[in-house]
Amino acid sequence: MTAAKNLSIVIVFAALLGLLGIGGFMLFQDMEGPEVILTPDTGRASPHQDLTLTLRDKKSGIRSVTVTVKKNSHSLVVLDSAFIDGRREQRVTFNLKDAGLKDGAFDLEVRTADTSLAGFGKGNTTTRVYPMRLDTQPPRVSVKSMPPYVRRGGTGSILYSVNEDVERTGVKVGDLYFPGFKQPSGDYLCFFAFPHFLTMAQYAPEITAVDLSGNAMASRLVIRPLDRVFRHDNINISESFLASKMPEFEQDVPGDLSPLERFLKVNNELRASNEQKLLEIGRDTAPAMLWHGAFLQLPNSATRAGFADNRSYLHNGQKVDNQTHLGLDFASLAMAEVPASNSGRVVFAGHLGIYGNLVVIDHGLGLQTLYSHLSEISASVGQQVKKGDIIGKTGTTGMAGGDHLHFGVTIGGVQVQPLEWLDPHWIEDNVTARLK
Repeated sequence: MTAAKNLSIVIVFAALLGLLGIGGFMLFQDMEGPEVILTPDTGRASPHQDLTLTLRDKKSGIRSVTVTVKKNSHSLVVLDSAFIDGRREQRVTFNLKDAGLKDGAFDLEVRTADTSLAGFGKGNTTTRVYPMRLDTQPPRVSVKSMPPYVRRGGTGSILYSVNEDVERTGVKVGDLYFPGFKQPSGDYLCFFAFPHFLTMAQYAPEITAVDLSGNAMASRLVIRPLDRVFRHDNINISESFLASKMPEFEQDVPGDLSPLERFLKVNNELRASNEQKLLEIGRDTAPAMLWHGAFLQLPNSATRAGFADNRSYLHNGQKVDNQTHLGLDFASLAMAEVPASNSGRVVFAGHLGIYGNLVVIDHGLGLQTLYSHLSEISASVGQQVKKGDIIGKTGTTGMAGGDHLHFGVTIGGVQVQPLEWLDPHWIEDNVTARLK
């Protein structure tokens, strides 16, 4: 055998070894099956509830997934999908409406494969079996205590029980939702509003619950609503007010605008944005009552404006806008110290549009108080405060024409009549007595 032939054999053999090495590396570099996540993973489902599978593979793409329902000796494939885009994460949604199941236990088998060369090209596979129970019955709610009445603009509270664990429960008022909170007794307590902008005919609160299987119930609450007529005021917008206040809002409402044009945008667009922010803040609430007793009014103060006062804004004798004043305006000495009206946790401390420097305290169960137009803030987010702790000083920040405190109360971020929460008799009749 010549040297040339020997060299050729060596080269061919080396090439074969290289190909085998590459093949082996490709074959064995990924030996793990995909990750499988089922949402919701509660162990329960209803026929029309959407179930979502999240499939992930760190090294290869997702090739396929098959979902099989197994009960006793019967099995039925309810999902069989193949993926051609080779992504490392896939999400698929399915339900059990065509599975022909009756209430009771069954197994949900999920089998998925990746795009690796493992298994001689079939890919790594993962099989997960989820013990499940089909549930088609909606939860049952038993009302234990109802308020004697709910005034327009005010707050109602309800104590009730649910016969099973639920994903969510509460009171729905139109498009607004007020969650119920489970108490140590196992019952649920819910504060809900009669929004000032709804009429008597429009107010139709419903108690709702959705169980872990997605079954839902809703029932009209038979509550006695009481109407309330709100005051109307005319507010004159002077040139001096516009000249002194509108520069404060140039960052919130930029643009080449006259002082009046900026005022109208602040009073409409920025006001609406601020109300949405309060709804967002309202969701940051403790599941327990953090407060006790009646809420404090600003010491030695007089009320300058009421809740839900309807205001017509006049400029040079002409009506230019109309808005609703939410909260109470308390006037005392200039830069008077502002105490926390009750115990709770600070969930907002900073500047917010028309409210200027603002502090919001969460008292639990969706109940919050707000303190605005402050000249100074002496509280920070996350701080636990007690009734009477000083959180700032009154001022003129935001849309304030003079030094005062704008005090508000919100339920789930919806502004309600603060006077109720300043009244110990109302609290006893509508909250404390409900818990008893």
